[in-house]
Amino acid sequence: MSQFVFSPPPSASLSVLDRTERFAVNRIFCVGRNYAAHAAEMGNEVDREAPFYFLKSPHAVLESGAVLPYPPGTDDLHHEIEMVVAIGAEGFRVAKDQAQSLVWGYGSGLDMTRRDLQAKAKSKGRPWDLAKNFEGAAVLSPIVQRNDALASDLPIRLSVNGQVRQDATLAELIWSVEDLISDLSHFYHLQPGDLIMTGTPAGVGAVVAGDVLEGGVEGLPQVRLTLGAAE
Repeated sequence: MSQFVFSPPPSASLSVLDRTERFAVNRIFCVGRNYAAHAAEMGNEVDREAPFYFLKSPHAVLESGAVLPYPPGTDDLHHEIEMVVAIGAEGFRVAKDQAQSLVWGYGSGLDMTRRDLQAKAKSKGRPWDLAKNFEGAAVLSPIVQRNDALASDLPIRLSVNGQVRQDATLAELIWSVEDLISDLSHFYHLQPGDLIMTGTPAGVGAVVAGDVLEGGVEGLPQVRLTLGAAE
């Protein structure tokens, strides 16, 4: 007899480039306003004292190549392309110069956002959960295993229907991968399977049913999403 009242849902996981094993997803930490130009286009100032975060649940994971039905409750769905860092070791109160030792690999991801709901929440001083944490809100590429630091001049781009919308480099990140891992580890016991979505560059915008989104960090696995009709 099962020890659960209901059968637990399957664990979220991602494919790993050139391996048969999969990467089990634990928590998804998302970094807000980590590119100055994006903060400016949203009418926000950058807080350079410390990064800030919101979380997505594993149920938000959608693998690259999928079709996402246009999400309910919004008329203004936006794309945000991001570099994704995959954690592969435990870490608590990690010094910045040791932070890279926690990195297992990298990927690319889309932080899909119900922008109208986010604006409403911000205007009322409320959390962003309805805007950021929904089924299919974290569209993620396969993970490539590599624990070295990425070159800061790598481009990060997103196209919609073949037209480039976001185009920047990792040099524009305000808080580096090492900064983020060290900072997060002073608030959480980081665990293998944790993901960090490191923020989006300028150029975010609305998408509609039928749009095809493609992009990521050059040299890393790319992410692709097709938007379907609303259910």
